[in-house]
Amino acid sequence: MTTTFDLGRFEGIDLERLIADAALQTRVDRKYVLSQDAAARVVASLDARTLILDTGGTRSFRYESVYFDTPDLLSFHMAAQPRRRRFKLRTRTYVDSQTAFLELKTRGARSTTVKDRVEYAPSARRRLTDTARDYAAEGLDAIGVGGRRADDLGVRLTTRYRRATFVSADRAARATLDVDLEWDDVAGPVLTTPHLVILETKSPAAASDVDRVLWRAGHRPVSISKYATGMAALHPHLPRNKWSRLLRGPFAGALLHSPPTARPSMIRTEETSCADAA
Repeated sequence: MTTTFDLGRFEGIDLERLIADAALQTRVDRKYVLSQDAAARVVASLDARTLILDTGGTRSFRYESVYFDTPDLLSFHMAAQPRRRRFKLRTRTYVDSQTAFLELKTRGARSTTVKDRVEYAPSARRRLTDTARDYAAEGLDAIGVGGRRADDLGVRLTTRYRRATFVSADRAARATLDVDLEWDDVAGPVLTTPHLVILETKSPAAASDVDRVLWRAGHRPVSISKYATGMAALHPHLPRNKWSRLLRGPFAGALLHSPPTARPSMIRTEETSCADAA
């Protein structure tokens, strides 16, 4: 986490206590895209009683998400168009703890969103096992897409970032702060946004303390998907109307890099104790 964020002034909270105090099974998520300077001012304005996730003195954690899509980008196009049915499939790896999950988020014809996840082997995070494809097929069938499309799914985009997690003073809400954002496209370029921060609040229906701090500073929630917005930024020929304001504004200063010869990984190469399946 960049040194412009003063994370040391908050009391730490461990993961077990965070889950117990702020599980937020029913919640409203709001996302904001800010400059690093603006985000630093927001963090400085938070209530001093705010808690921050702390594991052994570490307060920002490395994340890697691998997104799967079909060759015709079915998942992307469903997100880009105003369709009720949509899905997103990814592995999410918590790099520092060397743990991973396979996550499937679906929305059916009645606009009900379902997010589910199962444990996954970090060593298998860039591929779908047979069990994982069955899991995806079941979710696609549930929203009327057709489970057979699960056979077409392959790696499309990898995102990497560092995240700090805050718990509000009243323990009723959480917020996450993502920095050092990177989008690594399987077809070529790598996109970085060193000047940007994505801040997400998670609260009951009422606005959280963090939302109110953001609103007072003139920031408003935006529609952003790390996968779909990143794909639109990397590939200008793709539909982009849904995120056009972001792409013309905050993402205008994004940097494109040639892909490295060897794709970077923050995961140890030795075998883990996890089974190599979902």
